[in-house]
Amino acid sequence: MRMIFLNLPVRDVAAGRAFYSALGFSIDEQFSDDSSASVVVSDAIHLQLLSREKFAGFLPEGTTTADPRSATAALYALSCDSREEVDAMVDKAVGAGGGTWMPAQDHGFLYGSSSTDPDGHVWEVLWMDPGATS
Repeated sequence: MRMIFLNLPVRDVAAGRAFYSALGFSIDEQFSDDSSASVVVSDAIHLQLLSREKFAGFLPEGTTTADPRSATAALYALSCDSREEVDAMVDKAVGAGGGTWMPAQDHGFLYGSSSTDPDGHVWEVLWMDPGATS
C-alpha cells in the first residue's frame, strides 16, 4: 500500500491540531511535539503540521516558505462517502476556524465543496457516484 504524507507549514501548531481534531481526525502523538503535529486522516493519509520555522528547516538554503493566505500553490482533495458528508465536512471546517473557499459544485455524478484551514491551505471535499466510473 502506498501512503501520502503532506507536510504543511502552520503559524500555530496547537491551533492546527485543534482544527484537524475538530474535523474528526486523530493525532499520532509519537510523531508530534511542540513544533509539529502528526494528523492521521486515514491509514494511507497523514498530515504533518509543522511550525513555519521547522518547515523552513526542510527547505534548501535561500528558499522561502509560501504563505497560503496570499498565494495558492496546491488544492488538496479528500473523498467523502456521500453528498451529505461533503457538506458536513465543510460545515465542520468553517465552524472550527477554517474559511470558505468556493461554493459547492454539483455535476450530478460529482458533488464537491471546499474550505480552508486556519492557515489558508485549501481543502476540497468531494463525492463521486461510484456507478459513474463503471
